Amino acid sequence: MLPTTASKGRGAARSAPPLFGPYLRRIVKWQQMDIEYTFWQMVHLCTSPKVVYQHTKYHKQTKNQWARDDPAFIVILILFLVFATSAYCAAFGESAPHAALTIISVVFVHFLFAGLVLATLCWFLTNSYLREEPNSHVVEQRVEWLYAFDVHCNSFFPAFVILYVLQYFLSPLLIAHGFLPALLSNLLFMVAISYYHYLNFLGYDVLPFLDRTTFFLYPIGLVIILSPLMILVGFNPTRYFLSLYFRLK
Repeated sequence: MLPTTASKGRGAARSAPPLFGPYLRRIVKWQQMDIEYTFWQMVHLCTSPKVVYQHTKYHKQTKNQWARDDPAFIVILILFLVFATSAYCAAFGESAPHAALTIISVVFVHFLFAGLVLATLCWFLTNSYLREEPNSHVVEQRVEWLYAFDVHCNSFFPAFVILYVLQYFLSPLLIAHGFLPALLSNLLFMVAISYYHYLNFLGYDVLPFLDRTTFFLYPIGLVIILSPLMILVGFNPTRYFLSLYFRLK
C-alpha cells in the first residue's frame, strides 16, 4: 500500500491519522460530501489558486493532515469527465458501445491511472530530494501520498476546463486543416499544460518543509520551447488526440 504518513524516523510522530479508510468510505456516502466547498475550490483553482492552497494550511491546522478527507472533488471531477466525454461522443456520432469504451478510457486511463503515476512520482521526488533536513527539535514531516494526488486533481481541473470544455466548443475550428487551427490548438494546449504545472508548483510550495519547489516549474519552459516548433511543423494536437477516439474528416 502506498505510504500516506510520516515514517517512524528520528523525531517523527508516533502515529498519524489513517487517510484511506475514512476517505474511501465517504465516497459512497454522498450526504457527507461538502459539495458547495468543492465547487468553491474548482472556481478558485481557475481564478485565484493561491487562495485554495491558503485554505490547505487551515485544513492542516484543524485536521492535522494536508490531504483532503472529503472525496467530493474527485467524485464531481469524474462526473464532469463522463459528461464531457459523452458530449464528444454525441458530437462525433459514435455508437453507444464505442462511447462507453471512450468514457472508460478517459476516466480510468487519462485521469485516474495517469494521476496515480504522476502523484506517486511527485510524492517520491518530494520526500526523497526536496525535503528540508529537520533538526532534532522539529517533528519530521513527509508529503502524504493522498495529498500528492490531491495536488494532481487540483491541477487537472483547469486543464479539464480548457482541453475538454473549451476545446469542445472550438473543435469545429480546431480540427480543420491549415495553419490557423494548428496555431490555436497548440496555444490552447500550451496554456493548459503550463497552468497544470504552475498549480502543481503551488501545491508543493505551500508545504513549509519542502525546499527547491521551483523544480515543478521547469516543465513550463520545455512546453514554451516545444510549442513554436509544433506550430512550425504543422502539428495539430487537437486533431491528433481526437483522431485516437473518433473518425475525423
